[in-house]
Amino acid sequence: MNRFRFSKKEKTDLLKAWFAISLAFAIVLRGQFEFIYTFIISASTVGMGFLFHELAHKFLAQKYGCIAEFRSYDNMLILAVLMSFFGFIIAAPGGVMIQGYIDNIRNGRISAAGITANLSIAFIFLLLALATPMAGIAMYGFMINSWLALFNLIPFGNFDGTKVLAWNKMVYFSMVSIAVVFMLIQGFI
Repeated sequence: MNRFRFSKKEKTDLLKAWFAISLAFAIVLRGQFEFIYTFIISASTVGMGFLFHELAHKFLAQKYGCIAEFRSYDNMLILAVLMSFFGFIIAAPGGVMIQGYIDNIRNGRISAAGITANLSIAFIFLLLALATPMAGIAMYGFMINSWLALFNLIPFGNFDGTKVLAWNKMVYFSMVSIAVVFMLIQGFI
């Protein structure tokens, strides 16, 4: 039995959100390189961070026996692209909708999984920035994934940070500490 399933709608929504987020960040970066180049950079740094973040939520929820599917927020995708023309991005591309019983512990772990994905990707990009000739692209991947982790840790509303903090304060503050250290490292590289 294949535990990790994707419906056609979910695949479409993931691709749509990945494209829109990548496009929005490419528009913000557009002055530095040819547009197609900035789009590829965005798709492979921001897009990867978004995709792995959402899939981490989905796969852990499915492991717990829940139905879990990503749904894009189409109006927010349009807003993200439109606002990017003014130099800033409101990134709320969608979320994983979970059906099934989830207690406080599992809810916290599912939320922490997405943040862990961003912190892991940030660390990989940091290593690449220090060890490869593609340091500029890798540094961008490090910066954006560090920021995505820290942003998602905000303990407000339905953000991941609220659920992680409610589940385990030590895990929450450890994740915040790692994200803050990653943000501080950016000032020294």
